[in-house]
Amino acid sequence: MFCPFAPLLFNIPGKKARGDTEAFTKLIPMAHAKSQKLFAEALKFIPGGVNSPVRAFRAVGGQPFFVNKAKGAYVWDVDGHKLIDYVCTWGPAILGHAHPKIIAAIRAAAAKGTSFGIPNPSEVEMARLICERFPSVKKVRMTNSGTEACMSAIRLARGFTRRDKFIKFDGCYHGHADALLVKAGSGALTFGHPDSAGVPVDVARHTLVLPYNDVEAVRAAFAANKKEIAAIIVEPVPGNAGLYLPKPGYLEFLRAITAAHGALLIFDEVMTGLRLAPGGAQERFGILPDLTCMGKIIGGGLPVGALGGRADIMDYLAPLGPVYQAGTLSGNPIAMAAGLAQLKGLNPAIYRRLETSGARLEAGLRDAARAANIPVRFNRCGSMFCAYFTGGPVWNLADALKSDRARFTKFFHGMLDAGVYLAPSQFEAGFISAAHTAGDIEKTVRAAARVLSKL
Repeated sequence: MFCPFAPLLFNIPGKKARGDTEAFTKLIPMAHAKSQKLFAEALKFIPGGVNSPVRAFRAVGGQPFFVNKAKGAYVWDVDGHKLIDYVCTWGPAILGHAHPKIIAAIRAAAAKGTSFGIPNPSEVEMARLICERFPSVKKVRMTNSGTEACMSAIRLARGFTRRDKFIKFDGCYHGHADALLVKAGSGALTFGHPDSAGVPVDVARHTLVLPYNDVEAVRAAFAANKKEIAAIIVEPVPGNAGLYLPKPGYLEFLRAITAAHGALLIFDEVMTGLRLAPGGAQERFGILPDLTCMGKIIGGGLPVGALGGRADIMDYLAPLGPVYQAGTLSGNPIAMAAGLAQLKGLNPAIYRRLETSGARLEAGLRDAARAANIPVRFNRCGSMFCAYFTGGPVWNLADALKSDRARFTKFFHGMLDAGVYLAPSQFEAGFISAAHTAGDIEKTVRAAARVLSKL
């Protein structure tokens, strides 16, 4: 199925944005005394004061705020500010924060025990639901994170094909395993260091990094590495360098060329799985990958991941096969309970609501940017979105890097002061939940119009 999105281009010259982010952040009147105190304390005991780099606000200046409550479409910081949240805990909160059925499921599961290290019935039910919803998945193995799922997928692909090399695309983030931190997206890209220190050259040399949406680059890679490439791993809709979409026919091409060369196609659907459709991007676009990596939504807000795919490939995992993968907390009963409650709450009406909300936000931001005479490229797929401050199309990382990050910084802080929380980086996707109301979208658009008019 073709993914409806709007590469809305406003070719109206805007005012030049100032690059002095420090001066801009000082204009924000919102008081964050308690957050500032907590951050100062965190810096003493936590590297950078945060447990995940993008939370540090280094891409936008200033200091992060601390949250002690989330409900529906909102978060409340420790200083009492209520914010409309478009981060949605980086995607998992598709039904909204603290959904009553998810909270009830967690409580009921916790009363029976927090961890067993022994198979539990919820694992089987989760596996069955995943196999029912994802078109290509016949068997599934639970993990504790999306990083684990992607790491395991690469190992499994190599073991199954008996090949070492694989292809990934610049700007796509597949977790922080060594072989995958080569020209990665997300926090690595935000800080300007796509390659991580500590990754051995001998590990990285098996990773072939190509531009996304470039057909000829993929053809050339297979031609230069005959019978050496185990797999292609790809975010079908990349959401870790902002958000850009596959060109028509691109995913079909990846499916065809991997099949022709005896390589596997791995979809990283940690973000897109169950968000773009009940069966993820593979259902939306009508593509059947060999392996699928999942996370986020399937955990209902708790730490979780999963790897699924063709039965003959999945049976290469231990204990049946020679590819080892394990995890003490994999299939944790509380995480399974939360995930099952969320999956059961997703129905056709929810997806229609998400699509409608996305379209309203898209149209409103388009009109606001046009009225402010500011060039903006708005990419959206369902309830995932990103607004780039650039006058050209954004199809890959090179295009995304042309965006005006200084202007984004001003926009981010202006929206935060207006009570709207967006991801604190130009290179992260935004998310809409089913809890966002038409009023929330309208307030967001009004805030954007005010902020854009002052940039």
